[in-house]
Amino acid sequence: MISSVLVANRGEIACRVFRTCHELGIRTVAVYSDADENALHARVADSAVRLPGASPAETYLRGELIVKAAVAAGADAVHPGYGFLSENADFARAVLDAGLVWIGPPPEAIEAMASKTRAKELMAAAGVPLLAPLDPDAVTEKDLPVLVKASAGGGGRGMRVVRELAALKSELSAASVEAASAFGDGSVFVEPYVEHARHVEVQIVADGHGTVWALGTRDCSLQRRHQKVIEEAPAPGLGPDVERRLHAAATAAARTIAYTGAGTVEFLVSGDEVSEGRVHFLEMNTRLQVEHPVTEAVFGLDLVALQLRVAEGGTLDGEPPTPSGHAVEARLYAEDPSQDWAPQTGTLHRLSVPGVRLDTGYGDGDTIGVHYDAMLAKAVAHAPTRAEAIRRLAGALERATVHGPVTNRDLLVRSLHHAEFTAARMNTAFYERHLADLTAPAPDPYAPLAAALADAHGRSRFGGWRNLPSQPQSRRYLVAGEEHEVRYRHTRQGPAAEGVHVVETGPDLVVLEIAGVRRKFAVARHGDRVYVNDTALTALPRFPAPETAHAPGSLLAPMPGTVVRVAEGLTEGAPVQAGAPLIWLEAMKMEHKITAPATGTVTALHVSPGRQVEMGTLLAVVDPT
Repeated sequence: MISSVLVANRGEIACRVFRTCHELGIRTVAVYSDADENALHARVADSAVRLPGASPAETYLRGELIVKAAVAAGADAVHPGYGFLSENADFARAVLDAGLVWIGPPPEAIEAMASKTRAKELMAAAGVPLLAPLDPDAVTEKDLPVLVKASAGGGGRGMRVVRELAALKSELSAASVEAASAFGDGSVFVEPYVEHARHVEVQIVADGHGTVWALGTRDCSLQRRHQKVIEEAPAPGLGPDVERRLHAAATAAARTIAYTGAGTVEFLVSGDEVSEGRVHFLEMNTRLQVEHPVTEAVFGLDLVALQLRVAEGGTLDGEPPTPSGHAVEARLYAEDPSQDWAPQTGTLHRLSVPGVRLDTGYGDGDTIGVHYDAMLAKAVAHAPTRAEAIRRLAGALERATVHGPVTNRDLLVRSLHHAEFTAARMNTAFYERHLADLTAPAPDPYAPLAAALADAHGRSRFGGWRNLPSQPQSRRYLVAGEEHEVRYRHTRQGPAAEGVHVVETGPDLVVLEIAGVRRKFAVARHGDRVYVNDTALTALPRFPAPETAHAPGSLLAPMPGTVVRVAEGLTEGAPVQAGAPLIWLEAMKMEHKITAPATGTVTALHVSPGRQVEMGTLLAVVDPT
């Protein structure tokens, strides 16, 4: 019996595993980097071991340090979580060689699926339908579009869609560089790219006694940069024949490599009618998936508990439980979808999503740094029907309190309400088609007034009502990138504003009557940031400081990160075209292009590859004249 588990991971997944361990009476051990010294996963574990350094390469990717930490802390088992070393066969062997229990599949099974090219060979031999890899040197116009993929790893890293033959060579090179940086393996391959397909996967759990469960299906078609955003179970609209083929292929994949534990087999389902679609094997993830909670909700299972049972040598029942209802999960990211999904950093002052399951690795007041993934939490709703589950999740996100860096919360709500999604007609190109509409600013027009009245009420306690009643007061706020000025007056009856009736004011709550309807506005402040219900505002000073001004054409770092590339030949005096990529930044496991704002000449270049920059750092200047 396992008595103490070290989780070789961080954040949300570490907290998720700890929760089940605590319920089962198993002691827990965390590992943490210097950047994670005060992180939630390090706080909730029974004990914690420091991994010196901040970057993943120095810490969570150092298998020998993690094994040493497990032994030092007295753990008798290691759970890898997802990401980092979770699909590293050498790490699994090192854990076993140290006399510890590995809560995952055999190293040989991990190895078999670690290379996507080798995995495809095995699956083809087992009769699993798939997209055969293409020889990069033999790709022709008629093969386009194609997908360049990293042979090792996942999460969208080292992946490129190529639609023009002339771009294939450079995209192969770029994907190889990114894959080497992310996974330590720069090998890539090419396969056909299936347009407008659905991403459907099957959760499997297998014990060491010959039983393999195929736990329904999940749809993960809503993706950005080949990374999932919204997932659900079961996958809607699949015909019984398609589901049967998916289950058969997933079970065959597991049996082919003598798999044990929890894993996921991923497929593309293509065709005009998904109910009769073609099934193509993509890959097998030999670990727990981020989206595993939707399967747990539908089947009434704890997949982490099953992983522990299998690792202890236990058996599964002959048949899995009967599924019930529908579950939908949304990943809440600290990122700005309207700015090329740029990750955001800073203090998460408050996070609350009422009425649904919330898996998170952050607590109020925690810092979101630059070293790791931008996911803050996963919100999961379960209901008897798909429509009810979607409504529950969308409603919870609408009522959520998220104070801190910019997030994708509004995008999630709009995605869940989108007609294409509610009708289950979505596919992997959903955000390519709809991103502009889904990210169009729609702030509450009365939020600035509520913020100003709440601020005025707070200042009144310190003599802030001294101005003459006849003199209008004004405040300026930045909302969704636009400046808003609001005006109000102080009267004997209290504050007044044109077009509304001010019912009540307080430092944390303002009630306005608008066209006969009373509305409540909850107000919270953190520095110069003001949150009014779900609208974020920045209070602007009356007179901006001159040192904050930048010359026209200035390129500023949209987030803290590392400069990984500069466009070939880019120097001061070089001509550039509007929209041309000039500088590439890497932050929070994502790579971002900084493009020329206009056609012109580079008059200043302040960075080179390898330089660390903070948000707002001046990178370069393009003179449009």
